[in-house]
This record gives sequence, C-alpha cells and structure tokens, in this order.
Amino acid sequence: MPKTFHEFPRERPSTPLLDRAATPEELRRLGEAELETLADELRQDLLYSVGLTGGHFGAGLGVIELTIALHYVFDTPDDRLVWDVGHQAYPHKILTGRRERMASLRMKEGIAAFPRRSESEYDTFGVGHSSTSISAALGMAIAARMQGSGRKSIAVIGDGALTAGMAFEALNHAPEVGADMLVVLNDNDMSISRNVGGLSNYLAKILSSRTYTSMREGSKKVLSRLPGAWEIARRTEEYAKGMLVPGTLFEELGWNYIGPIDGHDLPTLIATLRNMRDLKGPQFLHVVTKKGKGFAPAEVDPIGYHAITKLEPAGAAPVAKKVAGPKYSGVFGQWLCDMAESDPRLVGITPAMKEGSDLVAFSERFPQRYFDVAIAEQHAVTLAAGLACDGAKPVVAIYSTFLQRGYDQLIHDVAVQNLDVLFAIDRAGLVGEDGPTHAGSFDLAYLRCVPGMLVMTPSDENELRRLLCTGYRFEGPAAVRYPRGSGPNALIEPGLEPLEIGKAVVRRQGSRVALLVFGVQLAEALAVGETLDATVVDMRFVKPLDEALLRELAGSHELLVSIEEGSVMGGAGSAVNEFLAREGLLRPILNLGLPDRYVEHAKPAEMLAECGLDEAGIEAAVRQRLATL
Repeated sequence: MPKTFHEFPRERPSTPLLDRAATPEELRRLGEAELETLADELRQDLLYSVGLTGGHFGAGLGVIELTIALHYVFDTPDDRLVWDVGHQAYPHKILTGRRERMASLRMKEGIAAFPRRSESEYDTFGVGHSSTSISAALGMAIAARMQGSGRKSIAVIGDGALTAGMAFEALNHAPEVGADMLVVLNDNDMSISRNVGGLSNYLAKILSSRTYTSMREGSKKVLSRLPGAWEIARRTEEYAKGMLVPGTLFEELGWNYIGPIDGHDLPTLIATLRNMRDLKGPQFLHVVTKKGKGFAPAEVDPIGYHAITKLEPAGAAPVAKKVAGPKYSGVFGQWLCDMAESDPRLVGITPAMKEGSDLVAFSERFPQRYFDVAIAEQHAVTLAAGLACDGAKPVVAIYSTFLQRGYDQLIHDVAVQNLDVLFAIDRAGLVGEDGPTHAGSFDLAYLRCVPGMLVMTPSDENELRRLLCTGYRFEGPAAVRYPRGSGPNALIEPGLEPLEIGKAVVRRQGSRVALLVFGVQLAEALAVGETLDATVVDMRFVKPLDEALLRELAGSHELLVSIEEGSVMGGAGSAVNEFLAREGLLRPILNLGLPDRYVEHAKPAEMLAECGLDEAGIEAAVRQRLATL
C-alpha cells in the first residue's frame, strides 16, 4: 500500500530509486519489487516540487502508480501515451527527464503546467482542455496502422472528462475502424463503480489474460459452425460479465472492457497492462484511484487540494498583501443570487465550474434552478437555449477558454434564434501560469461578429454588476466578460438597474489623445492619462459601440488609442477601426491588445508587461505613436 504523508517536505527528500529512474528507459531497468518503493519516493518528490511552485496537485498524486505502470509496461516515447487535460501529468514530467526543471513549473520560460509537444518527446499531444485524449490516440493508432508500425496508442482519461460528448464520439468511432488502442479510465471519484477489491482485481487479470482471450477466440470459431450456438454463448458471456463488471456500455460500443481494478495496486496494474498490451482492437481498462492519494489533507479535501499556491519558506516573514477588492467571480456569484431573488425565471448553468465561477451559494439557495452539466460546454449552451425557448432566463457561467468549445451552439442554437441567454464569461484575458490553452484571448473577436449579440467589458466590480443587470434585461443573447482575480475595490451599488445600452463614460477629459478602454485596463489608462493629459473613456460596450462619442472624439483628438486584454486582431479595437472607416473619419489610431501569437505562461503581471498592457507599456506605445504624427 502507498505511504501516506501528512505535510509538504521543506527540504528535498532522499529518493535513491527515483534518482535511478530519470527516464522511462531507466525506469524499465528496475525490478518489479522495487516499484512500490519508487512510488512512495515519487509521491514525496511531487509534494516537494509542487510545494515550491504551486500548481495542480491532487490529480497527480492519484496517478502515481498508474504513471509508473504505464511507462514500465509500454515502450514510451515510441508508444504514444496521451494524457487527457493534463492536470495529472506532473509525475509523468518527473519520470520523463524533467525532474530537475520542476522548480520552474508554470514560471516564465519554465516548463508548462500541461503536456506540451514542444517541451518533450514524451508529451505526444498538447492538452489543457478536457476530453481530447481518445480522439488524439485514435488518430495516432490509425497513423501507426497506415505506416505498418507496431507502436501502441494509450489514452488516459478521467471520469469527469468522460462526460463530454467528444469523448463518446471517439469511443463510438474506434470500434468502427478496428483501432488497436487502449483507453485507461482513471476513475478518481467512484462515479462509475465502487466494485473495487480482490474479486474485481482477480477478474481483471483473468479477463485480460492470453489464456482467456485465446479460449474465447477458439470457442468462437467452434461455436460459429453450430446454428444459434455462438449467439447463445455470446449472450451468456455478456450477461455474466455484466453482473460482475460495470462495463456493459463500453462493451456495447465495441470495446473489450476490463476492470474496475485498484489504481494504487502496482502488481495488478502491471499484470493487467501487460496482458492487454498486445490485444487487438479497442481495449478499455477501468482503474479506480483516489484523488490526492498518499497526502492526508488532500485525501480529505480533494477539491481544496485540486491546485495549490506555492508554500512560503519556513520562517519567512509574512508578505504584506496589497489590499484588493472582491474577486470578480465573487461579484458575479452575489449578483446571481440577488437577481434570482427578484426574478423566479432565472436559471444558473455551469459546465463543471461551480467553485471556480462562484456558484456555490446559488446552488445551495436555489437548488431547483441550478444545473451543473459536467464537462459538456456544448450541452450547457443548448440547454440554455431550450430553457429560453419556454420562458426561463438562463445565465451560463463559463470560462472564456471553454466557451470556445460551445461556439457553434452559441451561434446556431442561441443567436440565430435571438434567445434570451446571458453568458457570464469568467477568466477573460490572460490568466497567468496555466498558459495559452487557458487564456481568454479570443472572446471579443469571436463574439462581436455574431449578429444580435450584446458584448460588454466591465472595468471594475461595480461596472460588472451593472453590466450583468444590463445583459440580463436585454432581449436577446448577451455576454459580459471579466477577468480572473480581484478588482480595484470599487464601491458596489446594491441595485439591479441596467445601464443604457451602447453608452460609454468619459472618465477623464484631456487633449490630443483619447484612450478608449475596453475592460479592466482602466486604472492603467487613467494613470497614463494623467501623465500625457489624455482623455480616458470607459467604453463598456464592444457591441454596440458608442458611435456618437466616437465621432466626437475623432473630431477633437489627434490620436485615438484602443486598449483591450483580448486579441488585437478582430477585437474591440478592430470594431473602432471599422466604424471610423465606414464613417470616413480618417484619424490616426493605435490598437493595443494581445499580439498575434500565443502568450506563454508566466505571472499575470509579467504577461501584461510583455504585451505592453501595463502602465509603462501603454505610455511607451502612445509616446512612440505620437512621435510619428
């Protein structure tokens, strides 16, 4: 059994076996009897490294034994190992030559928070969003067959990620093409079955053994010659297997289902994987693990320990924290409860982001109007559309990067029908250490081109509440996008009154330059405005724009500067450009936003500085542009 640790090591632990297993090739030289000790060392090393850097935590602890077994049995990197989402991939990184770089995890120019093809040959597929692994591994399996290669393809997917439609699309397709591949279901919430123990482990070994497989195939040949006999035998096996193991769904889809087995039992894992490695056709192994396994606090609170911040050094003086306002997600959560009190039609929907989007209080106070649809963004959007068709007022709370997955539904099911759905889009803009897969870079560009959409960008906590009210009262599809983290601590008005649609606010009157701010860079723009005596406008609305104010500013200023924490190509600044061109108002304009490249992971402040969206960057860009006039 794995050792259980109770605190983070403050010094690097002694790990003599792990020191000899820096790569999978070295790992495979160890004896099987040494692997359980290796698992304890790897778990302790993970505690140490994540304590230094922070990051996703509980999922990795839960797959220590599975990671060792997969790299021990399969010939990685030639055999393709695809991790779904990647939250659980830190042990994989440690075992694939990156242990000495783990101290740079999620830092600027350090290793990424998720598997990444450019980082290591062992990272066969770049991930960050869920439910992509089976499709990717299936593609790799088909490519291997086309090339006449014997390499294996393995997808490791969690029970949460398996709820997404994309995973089932791949599960349905693989048997159709007869793919030789393995899917490992990492069930860390016992959401599919609790049937774990000695009997199921024994059955898994039997059902995956060559003896059983050869007997099954031999019997098939004999019985196929007897009319009706093979069908009777097949159904008898199916019913017997269905009583003993919970794999009927996967078997019906065409997969050879094995399990569930204990994902922390290394001998059983290795024996089962060896038995399944050379089986033909689609193979499905169900392993049950415990999120946070081996670290007592994480086992008790797997949600709280899903990810952690880095630990301060022992004895370090407490760091004085800057006083900040409430988190934007908290402002949204309070508004949702307040609006639900006033309007019984309100329904809240989230795709598995109750805690992240701050829907906990709403789910407790209004359980009949709260729907967590799991990792199913497309369904979340169309569910909202169906509700809106029959008089409900749905609010979809979703991260910007995840709304990308429901874009067709947003257009086809909501916007084309002009339905009353409000999208509360969290984590807009740069999100920091999770990097480009999680950045909300593109929402303004992909939303403003949709006919009928109301698109809003609050500049502080109070503006967020007011614009949520505005979007909720709007008759048609509306979106409010706001960033991760806290605001500038603006005074929040308690009312639920909407703002005038398409009306911007001049926050500072200046001359020569007008700074048009779409979102939370207002504070930086005001500071630059003081330095350069510039006009500063909180634009609030990307669609519709305040066209009357833009005409006025174009007529009274030498330079217009748009500022947004979103893609500069196609974003809010592009909307301003298009308006000026359409009106024939040819004025110098400077568009500041996210560049036409993926901004690599770093601290949010470092990323903003890199993109020129901090105070110094905005001032420097404006001065440089003014020098050319």
